[in-house]
Amino acid sequence: MARAAKPRAVSAARAVVQGTRAVATRSMKLTTLQLTAGAATFGLALSAGAVAAAGPWDSSGQRTAERDWAASRDHEGGEDHGRDSGNAPGAPEVAPSAPPVLTGLGDSMPAPTKQALADVLTPLLRAPALGSRSTAAVVDVTTGETLYGSGADEALIPASTTKIATAAAALSAAGPGHRIATRTVLHPGSKEVVLVGGGDPTLTAHEDANGYASLHTLAADTAAALKKRGVDEVTLSYDTSLYSGPALHPIGVNPNLAPVSALMVDEARRDGSSSGPADRGTDPAGDAADTFAKLLADQGVKTKPSAPVKAAGTAEPLATVQSPPLSTLVERMLTNSDNDIAEALARQTALAAGEPASFEGAEKAIRAELDRLGLPLDGAHFADGSGLNRDDRLSAGLLTTLLAKAASPSHPGLRPVLTGLPVAGFTGTLRTRYADDVPGTGVVRAKTGTLTGVNTLAGTVVDADGRLLAFAFMATETADPTAAQKALDNTASTLATCGCR
Repeated sequence: MARAAKPRAVSAARAVVQGTRAVATRSMKLTTLQLTAGAATFGLALSAGAVAAAGPWDSSGQRTAERDWAASRDHEGGEDHGRDSGNAPGAPEVAPSAPPVLTGLGDSMPAPTKQALADVLTPLLRAPALGSRSTAAVVDVTTGETLYGSGADEALIPASTTKIATAAAALSAAGPGHRIATRTVLHPGSKEVVLVGGGDPTLTAHEDANGYASLHTLAADTAAALKKRGVDEVTLSYDTSLYSGPALHPIGVNPNLAPVSALMVDEARRDGSSSGPADRGTDPAGDAADTFAKLLADQGVKTKPSAPVKAAGTAEPLATVQSPPLSTLVERMLTNSDNDIAEALARQTALAAGEPASFEGAEKAIRAELDRLGLPLDGAHFADGSGLNRDDRLSAGLLTTLLAKAASPSHPGLRPVLTGLPVAGFTGTLRTRYADDVPGTGVVRAKTGTLTGVNTLAGTVVDADGRLLAFAFMATETADPTAAQKALDNTASTLATCGCR
């Protein structure tokens, strides 16, 4: 096993060294404590690369052999180690968490003082590029104390920083290990196969599914189940009844979002892309069914088309594929600012709360879940899950409180809210917004938000003393989006260089 793992481990180590050099080159102004935090991340990456070759591994990082052994020992196991664990009769119980190996730097490092932060941030937030209406909040993640506030309780248009609230509500309501199923069933006494959508926007028809639910796999498994029954020709219908209300977002047809459907493949993208604006199909469910019919034909099953239907409760199951855990979907949504996933997660929140899976039902469910978490919701409104709707309202205080709660040991299920945030200068929507010599590069992690006249930024930063801070900066009367983004990025970078005591 060691000999087999060595080439891949060496390759992983080389990649980490190159990555470390890149961070060093792009982060010359970082402090020792900030670089320590960064080095810890790369060390974890090296460990992961070294052990990956010794797999196989499941979605939570437990070796399959270890899982099987643990499951045989007094019925003790771990959470999400196997798709059906926790639900199947006699499934292993959730194992207790191990104690932390290291104490976080932020627990012992000094926090900035309120006056020092005000002296530094107030002039920056008055930059002309941010217009005449801006608000801000900075919170010490370790204590939850608000260190700076300027209109922090005023609810403004948040744009895509809405996705932070959507992510937290979905993780809290449905759980980070929740998976979304796409199924096929056979109507009793007939040869009618129904493709049943469960609301997974990451269902893919690409041959390399990259860990997501594969329409190829669903077709192959469905065909195999049909052939066992001696069936090689069927009528193919599809079921999108899980969602209700209008499918079209109030912004109308838009390259940033497909019609919201319980059944879609590759987010109805027509260009093969996986993120960013793209031409979208106007009938995601119908297109998904057409693609599925072709894949069934490749498996030797002929199909006749049919209209949309609601699958009968007595229908016989044929095959199922499942999305990655909700934690993975949240991270992809936040990193790429993925509107399709955001709207899907809003509806998963509604379903978990027993509300209709619609824009209105999602609004009720998200608000109720955030209220249950004890968040300040005065003036808040969740007209959608993505932030594309200008009727959305959030405050800087709500965003920073939410980010601090996501870091709290008492809410480990919310952690993907933080781990999914883009890294300044490296990933997602912040990859190109930070120059090589900007001090915030690599230590600012934040969700961006942009609409016409609206620019927002909310996330976390490790300051010069190693203290982890949560921040939210919101401006809703901007004239030049590029200048506004630079002003927000500069303010976040200032937090990175500021000991502020």
